Amino acid sequence: MDGTMLLGVEGIKKTILYGGTAEMPRFITGTKVTFHFRTQLCDDDRTVIDDSKVAGVPMEVVIGNMFKLEIWETLLTSMRIGEVAEFWCDVTVQQPSEYDRESWALNDEERLKAVPLLHGQGNKLYKLGRYQDATNKYKEAIVCIKNIQHKEKAWEAPWLKLEKMGNMLTLNYCQCLLRMEEYYEVIEHTSDIINQHPGEMKAFYVRGKAHIEVWNEAEARADFERVLDLDPGMKKAVKKDLGVLNMRMEEKNEEDKVKYKGMF
Repeated sequence: MDGTMLLGVEGIKKTILYGGTAEMPRFITGTKVTFHFRTQLCDDDRTVIDDSKVAGVPMEVVIGNMFKLEIWETLLTSMRIGEVAEFWCDVTVQQPSEYDRESWALNDEERLKAVPLLHGQGNKLYKLGRYQDATNKYKEAIVCIKNIQHKEKAWEAPWLKLEKMGNMLTLNYCQCLLRMEEYYEVIEHTSDIINQHPGEMKAFYVRGKAHIEVWNEAEARADFERVLDLDPGMKKAVKKDLGVLNMRMEEKNEEDKVKYKGMF
């Protein structure tokens, strides 16, 4: 039996019982690991509380797939094929007020209270130019809303209130995606909103801006025309965006001329 060693992670000790074979695998994101495990208490009897071999079905974990017990990935990625090891993991107990719980661990009342906080955090991150971090906050807020909304009757007042909140957050999320140059995803999300709510001016406006970036001239012009129908006060902003569209199309036409020169 090899000696106990630290994994480089605080609170975890490992003892190799059987060394396994071959080189250490490459545990890239998406790697599926199939294994058997036994969980025991640290008492005098080493009481077994779970054993996959007794159940007759091995455990499967996909690396990087946000498995809720993240410790599994830490343990498994330290092992070789066929290795048998024993791990000792310290436990830290925190009261509900002593840590930030993820949205899946909240009840509906707590989720509803979390939404404006997450929204505000997302807005601050957006202003700092941390668009990826902002999208994470907006997505978490949207998940909170959807988890509550599916319990309400569609199109009734409570459902519509949540729908409005969700759409606003989705449009903020799309603003981040525009900055991150994820234009087709923006078009997809805004189109979903428009299909359900054809009077949502901001969705047309954001989709129009995405169409500009992928040279969808007709679609962009149609969206901006709809924006002006819904809110004539957007005339100045739309005029500026149409100027950008014209410039983008001129650049595209010049690129195409060079690209196809001599082909015909």
